Amino acid sequence: MQDASLDASHSPDLRWRLEDLDFGPIDCASLRERDDLFLLVCSASFIESGTDTYTRNLVDYFADDAEIGTWLIEHWEPEELQHGRALKAYIHHVWPEFDWDGAYADFFSEYAKLCTAEQLEPTRGQEMVARCIVEMGTTTYYQALNTVCGEPVLRELTWHIRNDEVQHYKHFYHYFLKYREREALGRPKVMAALWRRVAELRQSDADIALRHAAAWYFRGREQPPSFNAVSRQVYALMSAQYPVDLAVRMALKPLLLGGRMQRWAERPLAAVARRVLLN
Repeated sequence: MQDASLDASHSPDLRWRLEDLDFGPIDCASLRERDDLFLLVCSASFIESGTDTYTRNLVDYFADDAEIGTWLIEHWEPEELQHGRALKAYIHHVWPEFDWDGAYADFFSEYAKLCTAEQLEPTRGQEMVARCIVEMGTTTYYQALNTVCGEPVLRELTWHIRNDEVQHYKHFYHYFLKYREREALGRPKVMAALWRRVAELRQSDADIALRHAAAWYFRGREQPPSFNAVSRQVYALMSAQYPVDLAVRMALKPLLLGGRMQRWAERPLAAVARRVLLN
């Protein structure tokens, strides 16, 4: 297995660089008791560091589309892997005793089983819809994490990542429009792809990453908390600051509802989402 966190790929067009982050001012003592913050950062570092495995599937799926393949390899993958390296570096600085490599190896052995070509959508246009939902999820995750973390260096880092994810969403949306025309992709098929991917957001890679981060972090403690307790703790922390309106707006965009209809749909969906998140 390749350790993606050590990947040396760097795009000359990276919007920011890990090397420019100054970890010196971090108040490590005030953070070391923040189990919830550790788990949020660590689980995100695992998922980002596995991006190269997923990239191969997408590149193969779009093998005859040079525009998409080039962007995936030269921009998307290097930026995602930099996210993983930066989050891992933050973990090492604040929690140096944590065996990130060992925990990541356990995570990856399970996560890799999800990264198969069979998991892709049946058409290219629908796969781009799914990619939009994934990028919506990461954008809103890092925006919420940025709000709850408080620590200035982590806030800078998470905002960098959040902005990268917004740009990724825009690219995947552009490619969706391209294949929507080619495939004459109607709204029912777009809706089906949206629904499938939204349904998977909280029950696949995110849960796997959190479970392995928690298992290794609490290893050796006399009374480690249950995964359900850990999950409830971090979920409650993030849900209170989750940008629901942004999530709904990004999720609905591939339906091409038009301005008035989109605004009409956003309000009730956002209300439902808030009720689910906060109760």
